Amino acid sequence: MATKPGLLTNWPWQPLGCFKYIILAPWAMHSLYSLAITRGKNELDYLNLLILPFLLSRALHNQIWISFSRHRTAKGNNKIVDRAIEFEQVDRESNWDDQILLSGLTSYIINHTVSMASSLPAWRIDGVIIMALLHAGPVEYLYYWLHRALHNHYLYSRYHSHHHSSIVTEPITSVIHPFAEHIAYHVLFGLTIMVTLFSGTASLTSMFGYVTFLDVMNNMGHCNFEFMPTWLFSTFPPLKYLIYTPSFHSLHHTQFRTNYSLFMPFYDYIHGTMDESTDALHESSLERRQESPDVVHLTHLTTPESIFHLRVAFASLASRPQESKQSTALMWPLSWLSAILNFIYGRTFLVETNRFGKLKMQTWTIPRYTMQYGLKWRTQAINTLIEEAILEADVRGCKVVTLGLLNQSEELNRSGQLFIERHPKLKTKIVDGSSLAVAIVLNNIPKGTTQVLFRGALSKLAFAIVSALSHRAIQLKLSSTTEAEVEISKSYTQKVWIVGDGLSKHEQLKASKGTLFIPFSHFPPQKARDDAFYCHTPSMIAPPSLQNLHSCENWLPRRVMSAARVAGILHAVEGWDVHECGESIFDVDKIWEAAIKHGFRPTTISI
Repeated sequence: MATKPGLLTNWPWQPLGCFKYIILAPWAMHSLYSLAITRGKNELDYLNLLILPFLLSRALHNQIWISFSRHRTAKGNNKIVDRAIEFEQVDRESNWDDQILLSGLTSYIINHTVSMASSLPAWRIDGVIIMALLHAGPVEYLYYWLHRALHNHYLYSRYHSHHHSSIVTEPITSVIHPFAEHIAYHVLFGLTIMVTLFSGTASLTSMFGYVTFLDVMNNMGHCNFEFMPTWLFSTFPPLKYLIYTPSFHSLHHTQFRTNYSLFMPFYDYIHGTMDESTDALHESSLERRQESPDVVHLTHLTTPESIFHLRVAFASLASRPQESKQSTALMWPLSWLSAILNFIYGRTFLVETNRFGKLKMQTWTIPRYTMQYGLKWRTQAINTLIEEAILEADVRGCKVVTLGLLNQSEELNRSGQLFIERHPKLKTKIVDGSSLAVAIVLNNIPKGTTQVLFRGALSKLAFAIVSALSHRAIQLKLSSTTEAEVEISKSYTQKVWIVGDGLSKHEQLKASKGTLFIPFSHFPPQKARDDAFYCHTPSMIAPPSLQNLHSCENWLPRRVMSAARVAGILHAVEGWDVHECGESIFDVDKIWEAAIKHGFRPTTISI
């Protein structure tokens, strides 16, 4: 939102929320009706028929830019601005598709009001030339002065400051403007289209091609990584006046009063607003190398739909905790197609980079799903992917690798012990976070509790919790679903339940009103009670000093990190040169004290 929002700041369909796309329904239905009643091929209105498919292609085109840019900036090579992006920016830029809806509406209106628009040829060279000249001349020059006017205090505070709230740009930042500002841009860019229409030189190629050109250049200018080679400008020097680079426009977002041009720096040169550090930033960005992480958090996909929640996928979905939604359920063909491709060609990939002081952290995703980890015939293949990732991290000088969700099955690789035995000279330490998970569970138990019900398989983590409880003089009762040769509780009156994976609705209904469920599982229990309290799976709230955290970790809330992920950070920052995997477990009290010391906080109860 702008500093002082002006007239027509909000989009008119904002109250519709995710149902805003319905505004195109009447126009789309009219297109189908026109197609049904048209008899001859020569009578078809191709512009009308192609508008909706073109809008969908624009959305796909923009999403490709978003994903590619986020992956490149996470790697760090050729990155221009090395600052953090937070959830506030992601929320502000979540309506990037509004401008696509607006262009769709204007296209349908032009098609229905301008008679020559309904009978355009596929191609006309004169129209393309006219459109190129109009853009390079009047449009670029008028945009330059419009842009400078928007930096006037009155207009900037009411409109353009909304766009400049993003110091670190992403491709979609290019279209994040108030509604009134987009109206001005549509009028300006519409000049080339209207002139060619009324001069009879327009074609389908020129109209759709011009909009695609605007999308490509806008996304390129805001992608925050440099890829335009210096030899291109040294070989053909005039090119530096005709086409901008990502670093050129990035300076406009960091300096505000320079580099106003749209795509052609020529107008900044002739009016003296060219930033003096443009060339230097361009060269230094190209020389920047890929970053080597201090901590790598290894995780994997949970369901086919979970791929949409990755930071490199849909930004708005990644910024919210994973849950079953119709929006992702409707994309099941794409979900399963990606699942098949991951199964055949999938390789571990980087999805996120964070900073904690001088510590650099990355999250790498193994392209395998939860259901595959229970298949014995997939064990070797999955272990190979994990092993390759650990060895790559070791080669790159990584201090700690955390296993995260990969530790859900102790039978898979004995909680990482397999890799230590295979590579005894491994410098990178493998951490599964068990000690911190135990500490979190223990500290979630309310003070004064004398009795708890334990339900779950007796794994390494479970034994550690049971052992710690016995030292705290807390009476432990095991539910009938727990596999153990000890006394089984026949009552369910305990107010605190410590639960593992697979807690059923039937079991939850046995609990008394006000029961506190504390999971030690990797996956959260399905809530079946409104009169009970549920803790999050072992996790902690990240301190403000942990930067660039703008996506949610699976089902956890914003800025909440899993125990394994936090444990890896603590092992690296404290310099603990030990593995925590296999049967070994770190000092529970020591790691809890370290977490609190470094600003990590317990999560609140999820009701």
